[in-house]
Amino acid sequence: MNTQTITGTTAAAMITAPGSGHGKSMVTAALARLHKNEGRNVRVFKHGPDYLDPMVLERASGNPVYQVHGWMTGMDEVRWRLAEAAQTADLILVEGSMGLFDGDPSTADMAVACGIPALPVIGANAMGQTFGAIALGLARYRDDLEVKEVIANRTGSGYHAHLCKESLPEDISLLGAIPRNEAFDIPDRHLGIVQADEITDLDQQLDAAAEVLKEAGLDQLPAQVTLEATVPEQPPKLLEGTTIAIAKDAAFAFIYRANTELLEAMGAQLKFFSPLADKELPNADALWLPGGYPELHGKAIADNKAMKTAIQAHHQAGKPIYAECGGLMACTETMTDPEDGTEHSLYALMPGKVSMAPKLKALGIQSLNTENGELRGHTFHHSELETELEPAMRTTKKNGSEGERVFKQGSLTASYFHGYFPTAPKLVAELFGAEPSKNV
Repeated sequence: MNTQTITGTTAAAMITAPGSGHGKSMVTAALARLHKNEGRNVRVFKHGPDYLDPMVLERASGNPVYQVHGWMTGMDEVRWRLAEAAQTADLILVEGSMGLFDGDPSTADMAVACGIPALPVIGANAMGQTFGAIALGLARYRDDLEVKEVIANRTGSGYHAHLCKESLPEDISLLGAIPRNEAFDIPDRHLGIVQADEITDLDQQLDAAAEVLKEAGLDQLPAQVTLEATVPEQPPKLLEGTTIAIAKDAAFAFIYRANTELLEAMGAQLKFFSPLADKELPNADALWLPGGYPELHGKAIADNKAMKTAIQAHHQAGKPIYAECGGLMACTETMTDPEDGTEHSLYALMPGKVSMAPKLKALGIQSLNTENGELRGHTFHHSELETELEPAMRTTKKNGSEGERVFKQGSLTASYFHGYFPTAPKLVAELFGAEPSKNV
């Protein structure tokens, strides 16, 4: 059993908020870019199963961004990711999810478990001295949580910032007040912010936001923390000699970096391709269609008949296909375009049709439990699937209730569920075609 431990000391902060909508995502990104521009090595992590914020945070910091969550990834992995980053980082920022105490486990739970101070970003627009009451509540709600500083976001004037500062109790200081500025405005759509590669002049916007923070006095490093963890054992080479083709473009982009790294650690060779632009699949033993925004690209998917033929041939040859959320949508027969109601023909690997719903249809962390492991992950989708195909199994929500359907159609495994692969390497290996005899 591996008992090697690593320890690192660096500046660190858990960027959080009273709730969603206070601007913590762009403040985190701007802080990362500010310190990167100052010549520091910045590592950023995202609490929870978010795919979109990490895309922007990677651009902001110039370094890989990993998702961390006490249940989905497990605290052992969280501690290892942070301690490993602390070996070389001058600054570690962890962007929280929702509000500081929301969820189970919450951002506050991680801050306490890792010994990282919470730094709330509080949207000060439409309030004055109430700013201090919110800060006080966040700081006093739990005795084991450290909140020494707060950031006022979207202040309207110097006097407004002064009111926020004066409203704070003596033991909480105002780290800085960020004035309203268009550099912090980022477009969004039904699943969250727009993907980083789709935002024109994103780097210039991040640089501008960083300058705003610098002028607000937010360029100092937070307190030093010491992070320690046990180094995990390397996974077995269950996918040695296996080549996996992975869809990756504007329609299919929801991929945990940790997932691809696990596949490679298990011996797989990865080949990325674009179902929108390419006419053929890479030569591969297995295929992964991850989530994304196929609903925004229905016509392009339907028009690329050569890719449809190639994917159908892969399926007919009995080669494994794993499809998550948007990947599941693409594997059905038709999808109704949310803009004009046009029905687009898809890959038709399983019976059924999908359409967009006016509100969120599912959200939350859950797991797929099998004899080969418990694959943890989450679900988050606005579309609905109508199908006569009976599910082969179902995921389980964290509270124990029934979760997403998991379908099997020949060599296809498809579900709205997004899995975090490192939680169940053996099961993941089987999904991509590992022989049962190798799973020992």
